[in-house]
Amino acid sequence: MNLPNAITAGRIVVTPLIALLPLVDSWTARAIAFVLYVIAAVTDYYDGMLARTRNLVTDLGKLLDPLADKLLLLGTFIPMYLLGGAGSAWSPFIGSGLHYAENFRAGVFPFETPWGAVTLPLWIVLVVLGRELLMTIFRQVAARRGVVIAAIGPAKWKTAFQSIWVGSAYFWFAYASWLVTHLDASTSPAVLRFLQGFAYFNGIVGTISMFVAVGLTLYSLALYFQRYGYLLRGRAPAVER
Repeated sequence: MNLPNAITAGRIVVTPLIALLPLVDSWTARAIAFVLYVIAAVTDYYDGMLARTRNLVTDLGKLLDPLADKLLLLGTFIPMYLLGGAGSAWSPFIGSGLHYAENFRAGVFPFETPWGAVTLPLWIVLVVLGRELLMTIFRQVAARRGVVIAAIGPAKWKTAFQSIWVGSAYFWFAYASWLVTHLDASTSPAVLRFLQGFAYFNGIVGTISMFVAVGLTLYSLALYFQRYGYLLRGRAPAVER
């Protein structure tokens, strides 16, 4: 096993920790989960670049890398859905103003923004995970017909914004849990304003990246089917003249 494959295998090994540690009612455990996620996200880019630049691309790597990506995606969305205010409502917004006390007592940590608390509705989870499932099946169909579907630009941007979104959520779980254990009546108003502002900043980044990632998820899927849909119809692509 070469170095890129070892790094990929390491991502697979730590994925259960990334999935389970946020569910531990401890800001320290959630902070560790955030650090592990950042490492996994960075090495996801690094191992691919290393394999290409050093000519270390192998069949094992081609198998492990997408498997690691799918496991990490599923592993992060489970705690994000459970801790982010799981619900089936269409709109992720659940009200106006800060909801620290009421949300923390309920054991959920939706993003806090100036426009209200932002949850993770079930439909967003289904869109993101469903898209990955469809593309996995689609790539298998294409491979059987001798066509390799390479990642397109919008899909790469989708991955980038999705990583920011997940990272913001994981950071918020740790930060919000820390607030629960450290804020009390003696906390000065100035410190409270700073902490609130920081919560707003993280919430804005997480919310915007969530909407952009979901939009690019649907857009990139449409582009893939537009370009390679002929594979499902069993016909050759039209020749441009």
